[in-house]
Amino acid sequence: MSPLSAVPPPRWFDFQVNGFAGVDFQAEDLTLAQLEHAVAGLHRHGTAAILATLITDTIDSLCRKLVCFEELRARSPLVAAAIPGYHIEGPWLSPEPGYRGAHPAEPMHAPSVDEFRLLQAAAGGRIRLITLAPEWPGSPECIAAIVRAGVQVSLGHTNASETQIDEAIRAGARFCTHLGNGAPLQLHRHDNIIQRLLARDELTACFIPDGVHLPPFVLRNFVRAKPRGKILFTTDCMAGAGAGPGRYRIGRLDIEVGADGIARQPGGQGFAGSTLTPDAGVLRCQEYLGFTPETAAALWSTLPAAAFGLNLPDFIAP
Repeated sequence: MSPLSAVPPPRWFDFQVNGFAGVDFQAEDLTLAQLEHAVAGLHRHGTAAILATLITDTIDSLCRKLVCFEELRARSPLVAAAIPGYHIEGPWLSPEPGYRGAHPAEPMHAPSVDEFRLLQAAAGGRIRLITLAPEWPGSPECIAAIVRAGVQVSLGHTNASETQIDEAIRAGARFCTHLGNGAPLQLHRHDNIIQRLLARDELTACFIPDGVHLPPFVLRNFVRAKPRGKILFTTDCMAGAGAGPGRYRIGRLDIEVGADGIARQPGGQGFAGSTLTPDAGVLRCQEYLGFTPETAAALWSTLPAAAFGLNLPDFIAP
């Protein structure tokens, strides 16, 4: 591995963070001490703010978690500044094996405008991004309603056809969640969801540049395939990020993070989030993609913040 470049000191923004510094954001009994500990860990890695990400669960459980987050935000200016919004990744995903990744299949179902309104009310109106699979019946109508409410929609954990992708784009979907992942290990060599989504210039592709979810040569190919201004990066990190090797949780799963830093599902089968931190993500974008420090910095700060309706200076502490 070549030496990593030094970067200037802007503060980072990440729109898909499932947990950090040993704290799993999926827990219903999250405490203020735990959340402030996670925020302190994010700050140590130069991260000003995130979209706290909740993965597949029942709507009732997701609402309880969002209410908990809102109560903790109200009690802590530190937490409120670091978590200006939420990313909901499920339960409107594909339950097909391989496509669902580490998400549980049982709660998955078709999207619902009424359920979206319940979630947004529980979140105090702070949901900024929803990942869904547009092959579910009624998806275009639901996407259109979500977008009208000022929330972005990303396609992920999906095996949608070209026609279903067309319909989702016409309804207002604008992003792809961790493109190249959330798919089976074996796919048709040409007609597969990665190629279908990668070819859509209308969609901004979001990638995990940890060198594990996508080998660096694959990441380079994918980035080259997208038009200028149509890529973003995220860690998709879980509780093991910023915490070192050990056993952690992500929702219902016990996860083992080895000395290699890879977060593996029980039995060592597949990934379950990453342990990449945003500051390391900036450096990986320079190393793997040849980006300048300035370009890498923008892709981990002002550009993703603006994409989700946030103004980075508003939540960077002076």
